[in-house]
Amino acid sequence: MRHIKIVNSILLIISLFLITSCSNNNAMKPEDFKNKEPRLIIEEYLTGNVKAWGVLQNRSGKVTRQFSADLDGSWDGKQLILKEKFNWDDGEVQNRVWTITKIDENNYEGTAGDVVGKAIGYSYGPAFKFEYVLLVPVKGKEMKITFDDWIFKQDERVAINRATMTKFGFKVAELTVVFVKD
Repeated sequence: MRHIKIVNSILLIISLFLITSCSNNNAMKPEDFKNKEPRLIIEEYLTGNVKAWGVLQNRSGKVTRQFSADLDGSWDGKQLILKEKFNWDDGEVQNRVWTITKIDENNYEGTAGDVVGKAIGYSYGPAFKFEYVLLVPVKGKEMKITFDDWIFKQDERVAINRATMTKFGFKVAELTVVFVKD
């Protein structure tokens, strides 16, 4: 009986550790950037041609893939249609078309063919945060991966993107991208 109590106590401690380590009240928030410059207005920055280069890292930090991409955006005053073409270093070519709707000065919603439901976007100062679930092909199957995607405008031409990819709350990969506007 005493042995069961010890095991239950250990399981409780481990569970509490896992729960508290997964929640981070000090996490970066889009509002942290509201009075900073240069202001990233995503529909302006991504209108026209933008080039991108990126690396995908596994959860250990090892670079597993690299890519270049061409983005072409058009803005109609309410929606940004963004066509993306990714050229991966292993020869894979991937296309995605985003429809991003501006809700108000700071809030956006987006959809794409491989996005589950709607992406939610927040824009403050030089930062744009995009949260969404993407269907990612893995070994012939589609896996739902949650993206915590941040873009930071550096100047009129350059922006840097960092995305953390998770599954069941655990980090599975990170993506780093540099955008250069033509």
